[in-house]
Amino acid sequence: MGNSINSSGFSGYKAGGGSGGGSYSPNATVITTGGSASGPPPLRPKNIINAISDIQQFYVIEKQGQEIPAEFLTLEGSLDFFKIGGKSGLNEGLLLILLLPIVEFYLMPFVLKSPGLFLKIMFGSIPYLPIIINTFLCAYVSRYFIGNITRKAINSLFSGRMIMLVVKSFLIYVFYTLLTGLSTPERVWLIAQHAKKNSEAIYTGYMTMLPHIMPIAIRCSLLVLMAAILPYGAVFFMDMWRRHKIKRNHARISGKF
Repeated sequence: MGNSINSSGFSGYKAGGGSGGGSYSPNATVITTGGSASGPPPLRPKNIINAISDIQQFYVIEKQGQEIPAEFLTLEGSLDFFKIGGKSGLNEGLLLILLLPIVEFYLMPFVLKSPGLFLKIMFGSIPYLPIIINTFLCAYVSRYFIGNITRKAINSLFSGRMIMLVVKSFLIYVFYTLLTGLSTPERVWLIAQHAKKNSEAIYTGYMTMLPHIMPIAIRCSLLVLMAAILPYGAVFFMDMWRRHKIKRNHARISGKF
């Protein structure tokens, strides 16, 4: 395997393994995330799955006990992870903003009308599925939080995700607060009149839903906030538990336990 650079700008690491360990050298053989030595350099990670795959490769190296300076993940590579995290948070927030009004303010009250508990849970969870799936995916990554490179990559990924989701949580709350504050009967009727024949039905339906809008918006905003905080919480507790086990095993070996 020749010299190469992986998708996150990680290069020049000798993947020796075993008892001899590994060391840094500008001309060392490296583990890459794709491509070949003779071909074009691998593409940068484009989505959260690519980013997690890179983190898994960093984990494989660092799990062998080979210390790698954090600077091996370049500034450009850290920014790539940050942007992917931010993009995932942005996409989840946009899907939630689009799906939530459709499900909560149209599908549930007008199409399903009086759904059973199962249908209510199934359709009610649809807007939150992208956030739930990606939050558990990010929590799963916490198991790779082991060394300099994995810490730096995961922190960059989660920082971008957390910042974007916190902003989205705030915007959702502000948007629905302004919406309900501006929804006076006069304004609602003025807008509903544009529907002509259906104006009375729209006015009645909206005014019926109005008291329920803010509770739903608050629930949505809190869930997005949890999706921002949970991955970092998982990383923190997993790392704390790992360090506790290391200290406990060291105490047993040294006879101080």
